Amino acid sequence: MKVVLIQLYSTKKRAEAAMIYFLLFYMVVYMGNAVYGTYIPVYFQSVGATPAQIGTLLSLGPLVAVLAQPLWGAIGDRAKTKNSVLAVLLAGSGLMVMLFPLSDAFYYLLVMVCLFTFFQTSTFAISDAITLEELDKQKSWSFGSIRLGGTIGFAIMSISFGYLAKYDIGTLFPVYAAVMLVSLLLLIRFPKVSGYQSAGKKMQVWVLFKNRKLMIYMGINLVLQITLGYYYSFFPIYFRELGADNVLIGWSMVISSLSEIPFLLFADRIMKRVRLTHILLVSGVATALRWFAFSFTENPYWVLPAQLLHGLIFIVLTVTMAMYINREVPKELKASGQTLNGLLSLGVARIIGSFFGGFASEAFGMRNVFFYNAWIAVICTAGIVWLILKEKKAASVQTADKGVYNG
Repeated sequence: MKVVLIQLYSTKKRAEAAMIYFLLFYMVVYMGNAVYGTYIPVYFQSVGATPAQIGTLLSLGPLVAVLAQPLWGAIGDRAKTKNSVLAVLLAGSGLMVMLFPLSDAFYYLLVMVCLFTFFQTSTFAISDAITLEELDKQKSWSFGSIRLGGTIGFAIMSISFGYLAKYDIGTLFPVYAAVMLVSLLLLIRFPKVSGYQSAGKKMQVWVLFKNRKLMIYMGINLVLQITLGYYYSFFPIYFRELGADNVLIGWSMVISSLSEIPFLLFADRIMKRVRLTHILLVSGVATALRWFAFSFTENPYWVLPAQLLHGLIFIVLTVTMAMYINREVPKELKASGQTLNGLLSLGVARIIGSFFGGFASEAFGMRNVFFYNAWIAVICTAGIVWLILKEKKAASVQTADKGVYNG
């Protein structure tokens, strides 16, 4: 009996240690997102790229992601361990980013963005797949508490690198590579998570498209993420036009990332008690309000309060969709489900937001494009309201039919 208790205690200790490594991993890997995602548009602007060129650079990367996401998802589901696939993604991202400074020619940067994105965009989907599957086994930590590490890491790096970028924006490349190296070292400490199709029945990704609710929710997510795609590509440039410097950009990102904390602390409880359509409704309203606020202000400091709405948009869409996919998708397609969502939100949405947003910015101005994005969010929100009313009507009809049957 004593031996059994010791073994149980040892197992519990190992599980707790593993969760701490997951927390640290998210903290570090999202530091990379703070560096590249926030400051690469500023770097492109610093080497002379026009808004249309920046839009093209930031949209062709996601175009590659559209092709890469299903590939990495299928590989993850069929690999002996998903950990090995994630290791390749981290190493590839770190190596590719170091090649950026070799030339500032537009076509060279175009190639480098594509090569970098081939590895980078699937990193978060595969990370979430590994984490959520391990959490299903442990039951001791919530995904929200683990993902909170990413928010903290993003906030720390946003402000820290903001001061560094004020003097040399080019340091973003070695800093990002160092972040990927540390992430890789932390990944080594993860428990091994198998690809369920490495041994057993095979399932094609097309099975996911038969899930009507999943497709509707992914569609809503796609529309809202398109407006976020424009934000991620052009907000740093727009913010600088309003008079902000790189340090203030960093602080704006700190505010937006810290605003995610309340939702992350209660994400599991919210998902259990609130319908996903109602959660999406809140995100839709917050998205519209945020872009309206961006379009109406001319003072960079008034943008900062609007950044608090970020905590009701990106993190809510990202975490709820990841948790819903992990809950609803067959285990043989969990990695493919996450990467399909990533394909839409980090691929298709960023292509539309960046590419068309770049040309729209030159034609109408960034302020007006944010205004148009607000109305896109309003229309999407109206669609969500219609969906909620339709669900309520279907539920009431089902209840009435059940009452008649019981009677």
